[in-house]
Amino acid sequence: MAKAKEKYEIQKINVVNIVVSSDLKHPIPLEKMAASLSNTEYNPEQFPGLVLRIKEPKTSSLIFSSGKIVCTGARNFEDVKKAIVKIKEAVAKIGIKITITPKIEVQNLVASSAIGGNLNLNTLAMKLSNTEYEPEQFPGLVYKLMDAKATFLLFGNGKVVCTGTKSAEEVKIALQKLIVNIEKVNK
Repeated sequence: MAKAKEKYEIQKINVVNIVVSSDLKHPIPLEKMAASLSNTEYNPEQFPGLVLRIKEPKTSSLIFSSGKIVCTGARNFEDVKKAIVKIKEAVAKIGIKITITPKIEVQNLVASSAIGGNLNLNTLAMKLSNTEYEPEQFPGLVYKLMDAKATFLLFGNGKVVCTGTKSAEEVKIALQKLIVNIEKVNK
């Protein structure tokens, strides 16, 4: 009797990291900020931005002298907004009052999920295009799904990490396309 084909479906999607950019629209004296605040790192010979670590919500932000910001580590948009408020508060401590509400733009969203079945990574590596798989180096298969602008890390147990999207809805659409492609390979 032939083994039944796996039926895949999206399990719960967990957002694990949101990377956003923003702009305070005001020059920031990074040396003064680094000297005044304990939760910063600034080494302009190595990198032109200052790192600001926030405990709650747990995020890290790069702040540039132009006022531009890249914030990472938040798991939801509420935490992104809270982190931007904390950045404005940190800048206020060195005498710069930011009166605008900075526009926040999602650059990348990283999510984890599962598709409810085991995956034969060797078969997927051979039959799907845009894959990288070196099991001696790392147990996951990297799959770039060009039409969804998403990159997946696939594991044999059906767990999946998705990056390159900008919203939970884009993750869901990309996962649906991933499942269609996997099921085509398994026919």
